[in-house]
Amino acid sequence: MKTVLIHGMVMAPSFWAAFAPSIVREGSAAAYPLPGHSPWRLDDHSGDLDALDIVNAYAGAIERDFGGEPVTLIGHSTGGFVSLLLARHRPDLVNTVVLMGAFACGRFEGQERLASRILRLPLLGRILFVRLFTRWIATRESFRWGSLDCVFDKSAEWENDETIAAMERVREHLLNSRADDIARFVSWMSQTSLIDELALIEVPVLNIIGARDAIVPPAHQIHLSGRLPRVQTVILDRVGHLPMAEARDAVDRLISTFLFFGPLAAGHPPRQRKPAKAEGFRPAASLRF
Repeated sequence: MKTVLIHGMVMAPSFWAAFAPSIVREGSAAAYPLPGHSPWRLDDHSGDLDALDIVNAYAGAIERDFGGEPVTLIGHSTGGFVSLLLARHRPDLVNTVVLMGAFACGRFEGQERLASRILRLPLLGRILFVRLFTRWIATRESFRWGSLDCVFDKSAEWENDETIAAMERVREHLLNSRADDIARFVSWMSQTSLIDELALIEVPVLNIIGARDAIVPPAHQIHLSGRLPRVQTVILDRVGHLPMAEARDAVDRLISTFLFFGPLAAGHPPRQRKPAKAEGFRPAASLRF
């Protein structure tokens, strides 16, 4: 099985080193960053970001790492948004999509993300965003406490030596990112919507929703499912925005069952290309425009 993992906003590919579903580790996988997140810098793209530029960058990475054969996309939060974008515009490279805490537009129904609201402030928005972001990632403790907002049950024993080390590696990646690049991506995302295009996504989708998600409203995630023609939706009680951490065993079973017994035959047949050289789990694969 060939898998591409895409993390959420202000996270990093190294997030998946601890939180990737078990089935992913049995095949060939790569984890890619979001635009503007280290090591993907936006130096070579001076104008406004464009959806097709982003799609082409990910498509180029899949063609490079997997010989152009279709993959399963696993996207968390903003990574889910990007996964849907790829499935819409490059279905030849996508067999199936797994979403967790995902959304289909940068501004939810009746709600706008705090980062987007800050960036919309005239004159001082970008400066304030950069200062808050820099302060958040400055120390291990400040980053940890900020990340805990994603978790519903703060007392759940999802933190251990492995996951704590993984989150510290995420923070180190973010320290190597440029806040201005991330701000550009957030601004682009807040102006972009896939809602009206979801009906055109024909690949099978598994949508895992945390019923207590405080970051992406569960109502939006359910609305997203209602627009997809081929979707299996699972709502997990007492789970927040990090299902893969808060309910790891349940998520592992759901994804394994979906990939083994779901409608994989609906995927596009692989194109005849040189075999991929991406064997093994590689959480630090990079992208550039």
